[in-house]
Amino acid sequence: MISGSALWYLSRGTGVLSLVLLTVVIVLGVLTRGGRRLPGLPRFAVAGLHRNVSLLSVTFLAVHITTAVIDPYVTIHWFDAIVPFVSGYQPLWLGLGALSLDLMLAAVVTSLLRQRIGQRLWRIVHLTVYASWPVALVHTFALGPDVRSGYQLVLAASCVLASAAAIGWRVLGRTSPVPGTAPAARTPKVEVMA
Repeated sequence: MISGSALWYLSRGTGVLSLVLLTVVIVLGVLTRGGRRLPGLPRFAVAGLHRNVSLLSVTFLAVHITTAVIDPYVTIHWFDAIVPFVSGYQPLWLGLGALSLDLMLAAVVTSLLRQRIGQRLWRIVHLTVYASWPVALVHTFALGPDVRSGYQLVLAASCVLASAAAIGWRVLGRTSPVPGTAPAARTPKVEVMA
């Protein structure tokens, strides 16, 4: 049997790793949305990387939740990990973690059912993962005093900077054409003679 302190370290480590992997997923999603390519990688490779890192993030998240539930230090029930804001322990901060989990699960389930539910519904639900990331970040900072200093603070700040940079690149890149596509045809000016 694993001791309580080992469970705590495993829970903390897998939680932080999940945040880092989710950041990679968000950055890949933001950078490649709308058919954009990453330099040096074909689209199918980026899509596969995005999918596999997403599943890896969910796997580490499952270990994070499992170790938090079975750790005897505090009482967290399985129900608390799934239903937001009902826990007896830190209901707001644990509830944010549950909310983030629910949003991620919605994205995973709809991605698995994408062919059956249609592109439009999939896209609407899939966009909720963009809300999942900041909610997970707040959960991390609120429940992890070790994240507020040292290398974990640098790691969390790097996640924020990477996401902000990807979003900035995406927003600024809207005015330029997608690499590898033909530039938009210009509409000729028509002068009206009066």
